[in-house]
Amino acid sequence: MRLNDERESSNIEDRRGSGGGGGRPLKIGGIGGVLLILGALYFGVDPQVVFSLLEGGEGTSPQVTAQAPTAQDDAGKQFIGRVLASTEDVWTTYFQAMGRTYHEPHLVLFSGGVNSACGYAQTSVGPFYCPTDQKVYLDLAFFQELQNRLGAGGDFARAYVIAHEVGHHVQNELGIMDRVAHLRTQEAENGAGGLSVRTELQADCFAGVWAKRADDAKRILETGDIEEGINAAAAVGDDRLQKEMQGRVVPDSFTHGTSAQRVGWFRRGLASGDIHQCDTFSASQL
Repeated sequence: MRLNDERESSNIEDRRGSGGGGGRPLKIGGIGGVLLILGALYFGVDPQVVFSLLEGGEGTSPQVTAQAPTAQDDAGKQFIGRVLASTEDVWTTYFQAMGRTYHEPHLVLFSGGVNSACGYAQTSVGPFYCPTDQKVYLDLAFFQELQNRLGAGGDFARAYVIAHEVGHHVQNELGIMDRVAHLRTQEAENGAGGLSVRTELQADCFAGVWAKRADDAKRILETGDIEEGINAAAAVGDDRLQKEMQGRVVPDSFTHGTSAQRVGWFRRGLASGDIHQCDTFSASQL
């Protein structure tokens, strides 16, 4: 990616080295809660433990001893700052064209554990967006897992992860999360065609919209970048993760969509650059 000359966002909160301090277990509920299940699969945490917490069960939030940031971590922070700034530019312009105001999210870097308005989280939950405080939370250690364990390396793979989480913020800004919360009382949340899957696939599509518009504006993409993003989207499909973790695929427990679906909706946003092409909730076929 060509980001070396781009500005860095001022909306980054660096809490690395603090250890998070413990607190009540992370409980996002609704849309945000499904992000935890994917994080559990990423890091080998028993998803049933996460489901217990989401349902209000008791859990422990141990103190986590975090390491101070390294030079490599600082380079990672710089990269994240530039990607976040790019999403700010794209979505601010897009919202202006719709006659709306885009309120930029903050991105919290943490190591080991962190307190959020949605509760306490450890690295094992993976990146997540908390709609309550409108912040994205990310431990840089996740990118090593993405590359080493899931085989999805490269700078654009990392950018895709950030853009996906920001995509949830865009959903929040557009009122989509509130509407989905209402629909949850009427429709199934999980499963192959459930609300959770549709919400996550739309965030993938929004990530593609960002990439298309950012590249049109500043030519940030290089040869191989798109392939890295597609590889990352495929690596985190429910079917692939379930096959890896438990040796079988259970569509009724899907929360994010299959590898093919995630790649397909990311490609759709990338090809169109239009959020109106990302209406997963009306799609008869995902």
